[in-house]
Amino acid sequence: MDDKDKKSPPSDTPSPGQLRSPVRPDRPRTTEDSMEVPRVTPEAKPVSPPETASAPSSDSPQVALERIRQKMEQVATEFSKGKLNRAQFNAIYARYSEQRTIIQRLIERNPQNEAWKQAAAPGHTSFLRDHFEARLQFYLVFQHQVPTPLALGGKHQPDMAKIGSVLHQLWNSKKRPAVGAARKDMGNGQWMVLALGEHAVTLVMYMLEPSLGQIQLVRDLHADFERANQTALTRGTRSLDRFVFPQRALTEKQV
Repeated sequence: MDDKDKKSPPSDTPSPGQLRSPVRPDRPRTTEDSMEVPRVTPEAKPVSPPETASAPSSDSPQVALERIRQKMEQVATEFSKGKLNRAQFNAIYARYSEQRTIIQRLIERNPQNEAWKQAAAPGHTSFLRDHFEARLQFYLVFQHQVPTPLALGGKHQPDMAKIGSVLHQLWNSKKRPAVGAARKDMGNGQWMVLALGEHAVTLVMYMLEPSLGQIQLVRDLHADFERANQTALTRGTRSLDRFVFPQRALTEKQV
């Protein structure tokens, strides 16, 4: 047999122009491959707050009622601290109580009706606070057992007969405290505050009952009067140029 008749073994090298690729078996899957999970990025979503009971709107009768309740508590606190007298407390507290009752009745009749807003509108309490505030009428300063006053101030003239009766009872009382302050209902809307010291007494007449804060102020002014004028009071002098009078602050500002 001629060499040309012999068949050549197949060659792995492709002939020119041949684009065929050898076929290869798939790579066997490993344990690691079987656990591969395609990574999917979830779409971003806003985080919602935990569900709670729906709070009442700031523009709601429930909020208005709560605000009024807080104001009523504040008025009670002011009275307990002596910032209001009884007339002021009663008038302002009654105003808030009336507002509260009206709003409650309106929303009971028709929860959708906004008429409650008019009832909840602020106002009047500043007027009531001012209208029922005790007003200074006059003050007098006396040395003990001396019926002629050392000082007098205020827009009204005192009834000296009435003042003399009060001083007589005070100076002849066996239970009179050495120092302190008290108030006395004089009738016709007038209230007297007496501040006592070792050497003197200050009498202040108010129209309407004074608050505890006003009484404390009179007491403090009288204590300062005795402290500042200790030498003159001890000697019993009556020369006004030797005295200073803190009580004048009462007429500089209506308290």
